[in-house]
Amino acid sequence: MTVSLSAWDWTAMLLHFMTLSLLSVGGAITTAPDMHRYLVREHPWLSDAQFSSGLALAQAAPGPNVLFVGLLGWNVGLNHGGFGMALLGLGVTLGGMLIPSSLLMFLTARWGHRNRDLRAVRAFKQGMSPIVVGLMVATAWLLTSAHTDPLRDWPLWTLTIIAALLVWRTRIHLLWLLAAGAVLGALGWV
Repeated sequence: MTVSLSAWDWTAMLLHFMTLSLLSVGGAITTAPDMHRYLVREHPWLSDAQFSSGLALAQAAPGPNVLFVGLLGWNVGLNHGGFGMALLGLGVTLGGMLIPSSLLMFLTARWGHRNRDLRAVRAFKQGMSPIVVGLMVATAWLLTSAHTDPLRDWPLWTLTIIAALLVWRTRIHLLWLLAAGAVLGALGWV
């Protein structure tokens, strides 16, 4: 896949990822649906397969899950023109995602720590919980709905629902669920 990006396109992508950074309550993964809309549908800089495989690869790799953002930018850069552009894409997307939210969190954490006994601070923390849950559900839906044939892909849908229920109702560590999914995938069951 070959795409052409102008300097304005790179700037617009940086601004878009900076905006997403400020919306990424619960982590960068919660903004994956909008990244998909922007990079695949609105600006076809990535194919649907590139987006899904980049997200899956970065999530399976050890380390922070925000790395999928850099991988998406890397793939946009590769589609545009090789290694140098891949580094630019990585820097634009990952820098855009990390800098605003990191700065905001640093300043907010300092303020929140100083004012932790205020009723408004406690209410804000409690009010953000449903938003984070909703964004995580949207991301799970995006990843699961990539498999469009429910009759053929029923094991994947079932595994997704069971994993969501286990996360919601138990204290099982997510790494155990990831390991169970990997074993089921290796056995060819999903």
